[in-house]
Amino acid sequence: MAARRPGPVWLFDLDNTLHNAGASAFKHFDGAMNAFIAERLQVSWAEADHLRADYWARYGSTLLGLIRHHGISVRDFVDETHRFPTLEQEVVTHVHDAAALRRLPGRKIILTNAGQAYARRVLRALRLDGLFDEIIGIEQMQMFGQLRPKPDARMFRALAARLGVHPRSCILVEDTLLHQKAAHRVGMRTVWMQRWLKHHAHGPEVGVYLHRKPAYVYARISKLQQLHRVL
Repeated sequence: MAARRPGPVWLFDLDNTLHNAGASAFKHFDGAMNAFIAERLQVSWAEADHLRADYWARYGSTLLGLIRHHGISVRDFVDETHRFPTLEQEVVTHVHDAAALRRLPGRKIILTNAGQAYARRVLRALRLDGLFDEIIGIEQMQMFGQLRPKPDARMFRALAARLGVHPRSCILVEDTLLHQKAAHRVGMRTVWMQRWLKHHAHGPEVGVYLHRKPAYVYARISKLQQLHRVL
């Protein structure tokens, strides 16, 4: 567990928050998940595509639906769907992001519904590795033998308790409103990263009106340099 130090606990999403996943990972994820579902469940590609999208819409995670309805292993899913040989060549970094993250006081943690090994690869490609105290992937979001990924409010509460802080001390930086709504419900502050949503939205954020600020969103930003305004 990350060592305590003064300041808030920053919980950073990864895809479409710290990098433009619409131009890299997202174009691989859908196809990889469809292939996995089609092979494991012995269904057509069209049915696999439907199940992937349906489970994401219903549960906030395709994997959660596959576990609940088909008994799919978390490890098998992550191992099979996160193999992107060209990922490092496609990830785009921003020269000012590392400096902006270094300036933030407190602990910084990656909290992603993607796999932990994938998150490490992306951070290395972005040259942001070493700036985070902990990387929590979907495999680590287990509670009492059940997977509880974002947007499960129970996971947010349990994480704050494990980190030894009140949820009010946590700031979730995310592109997905559904996750922010759950975090706000347990007392966390939420920051809506909109940098890539206009042209590279994915899943539940497609078609979201970016100029509104829901009551559960504390602040909206378009770049990491704006995070100092949250403090």
